[in-house]
Amino acid sequence: MAIPDYETLMLPLLKHISDGDTYSISELHRALADEFRLSESERTQLRPSGKGPLFRSRVHWARAYLLKAGLLKSEARGTVRITSRGKQVLEESLPSLSTRLLTDRFPEMREWRGSSRAKRGDASVAAVPIPLDPEEELDTSYERIRASIEDELLRAVKAMSPAFFERLVVQLLLRLGYGGTPDSGETLGRSGDGGIDGVIKEDKLGLDLVYIQAKRWEGSVGAPVVRAFAGALAAHRAKKGVLITSSTFTRDAYSDAERMNERIVLVDGQQLAAMMYDVGLGVTTKAVYEVRKIDTDFFTDED
Repeated sequence: MAIPDYETLMLPLLKHISDGDTYSISELHRALADEFRLSESERTQLRPSGKGPLFRSRVHWARAYLLKAGLLKSEARGTVRITSRGKQVLEESLPSLSTRLLTDRFPEMREWRGSSRAKRGDASVAAVPIPLDPEEELDTSYERIRASIEDELLRAVKAMSPAFFERLVVQLLLRLGYGGTPDSGETLGRSGDGGIDGVIKEDKLGLDLVYIQAKRWEGSVGAPVVRAFAGALAAHRAKKGVLITSSTFTRDAYSDAERMNERIVLVDGQQLAAMMYDVGLGVTTKAVYEVRKIDTDFFTDED
């Protein structure tokens, strides 16, 4: 089944600790994962940012909201117990709990959510089909911004000359760590033959070379182009090549690349833009936000 959102987890979490005992966070993770019959892959699935398991993040925020609403209390690090208020809420036999319900009913929750949430209004939250916890909201916003920038990058690349595109491809491979020195790659331009547009050293010593073909096209690149590139590699007695386009490859192109004796990697326009974003090529940093968490080791009271 799908991984439940943090609001869906609130009521099951509260019910699980309804006996008044103290539970560790790790116990809650296991119990809730079992209750929702999550597979091992779902239990370990990472957040979009790659920073930690998604399910653990959602359990964390379900617990955080219940704590702030006064339905739980934490008497020791990493543990929770139900409060009298939490037991009263369970006695109401509500079908579910939500951030809006907790905010409407409990002043501690309204105060914690702060003025920024009040300015935005709950309508923005209600418009989201699946409730997102604050970290997921950050992840989602980042992905939207990144996708927009990658689209702009690709449009900018397509507007440049073929010669510029060839230079860009060599710079990209250098940024990715090939060669090891700024002069490890070069474009061949008009001097290139057989569809070879550039060459780059695979390591600092230049023990092996990677040959490049750069296709700044609008239409899809087909299998004939891949076969011609393989022939050019064979003529240079090369075993490795990278064929990069600003557009897309056909299915036959991918199939032919896999069958070639030479190792040919195909990189389409979307992959190209993503790589440029990752290595900072053609983009600048607008802002950096650091999200911190509690250092539990710091708060260990040991002499």
